[in-house]
Amino acid sequence: MIIFSALSLAAFFLLSLLFFLSIWRKQKKYQFLPPGPAPLPLLGTPKYVGVHNACKYYPELHKKFGPIFTVWKLTRPVVVLCGFEVVKDALVNHGDEFSGRPFFPVYDRYSGGYNFGRLRRFTIASLRNFGMGKTVMEKRVLEESQSLIQAVSQTGGKPFNPITLLACAVANVTSYALMGEHFYYEDPKLQELIITTRKFALISHNPLHEEEHLPGSHFCDNSLIMTVTMLLAAGMETTSSTLKFCLVVASNYPDVQRKVQQEIDEVTESQRPPGIMDRAQMPYTNAVVHEIQRIFDLAPTAHYHAVTKDTQFRGYTLPKGTIVTPFLTSVLSDPTQWETPNEFNPGHFLDDKGQFRTRPAFMAFSAGKRICAGESLARMKLFLLFSALLQNFTFSQPPGIPHQDCKQLQQNKSNHHFSQLCATPRSLSP
Repeated sequence: MIIFSALSLAAFFLLSLLFFLSIWRKQKKYQFLPPGPAPLPLLGTPKYVGVHNACKYYPELHKKFGPIFTVWKLTRPVVVLCGFEVVKDALVNHGDEFSGRPFFPVYDRYSGGYNFGRLRRFTIASLRNFGMGKTVMEKRVLEESQSLIQAVSQTGGKPFNPITLLACAVANVTSYALMGEHFYYEDPKLQELIITTRKFALISHNPLHEEEHLPGSHFCDNSLIMTVTMLLAAGMETTSSTLKFCLVVASNYPDVQRKVQQEIDEVTESQRPPGIMDRAQMPYTNAVVHEIQRIFDLAPTAHYHAVTKDTQFRGYTLPKGTIVTPFLTSVLSDPTQWETPNEFNPGHFLDDKGQFRTRPAFMAFSAGKRICAGESLARMKLFLLFSALLQNFTFSQPPGIPHQDCKQLQQNKSNHHFSQLCATPRSLSP
């Protein structure tokens, strides 16, 4: 009994020694990280980790600790980058060092351990071969816009939630790009595709059954399914949600909506739907779409990055594998880059002559080597579908619903997914 107690005591001291040795090594490894809130042993800083917490707490941490600070995901540090200059410096000027992805067991288990860095390059090349950003995809989006217009016209000007119809239209375009399939909006197969894709965007599934693949190969049935599913989720959910917000903003800013409609009518002479080549002659419409994306701020933080090697960055040392998250909200609302960052102002994207101007701080799709793979297709869908809808309808709030300003729209953006609008048909007579 005495021997057993002595062994137990010795084991306890040994485990304690190993535990404190591990903590000491970790502290030594990360001693030159940026400052931040003090982590709790083993728990990290749970209050400051997660997308919703980023929206809520990162601005105050930015103000307290500066444009680079550290929070802790359990025992792993997460370095947060804030403001245009810092984010650009990391993602663009030091793109190679900040282009890695961190290892998370749950995602690795779900994906089967496949290297999506290689699949990303293959996917972009394949989408280009299928016509992403080319005339064939423009034709497909324009054809889909007619189906969407017909579906909206059936609402008869009564209050309805456009999100389902928008999701059908966007899913059809994405489905055509990936699988060459088109569905009627009432098709149960399309509805199942939309529901399944939304579930994928919200939760992680168990790994799918996979066939044997060659050692070292990243191309097999499982990796193909994973890639297609992620592209569907990214292409459908983000674009349809952004389009819905575009219509919500238009209904709350009727003067802006009328100016967009006037520009569309002048360019098309009410004889045809706007095409992608018209974008240069429609600077105000283009500016409105960009400004709506800026204030919508769909992705407050970019997907986690990881440094690919020990990196010296702005006076700090980030060991290889350190998780990094760019806080995109701080870029899209950076007061050094936007004249009126807290207001809805399409003028942010117009020069003194009323022509469209690009803004380096417009990072709605992130930036650098990890910029959204479907950026060009998403931009095309947003411009063409938004223009087609406003050419054919005037959108307004249902009776009794007051207009909201920019601050209210941003505060309530999570509720816009469920809100209703009215679509009044417009006369297209020249």
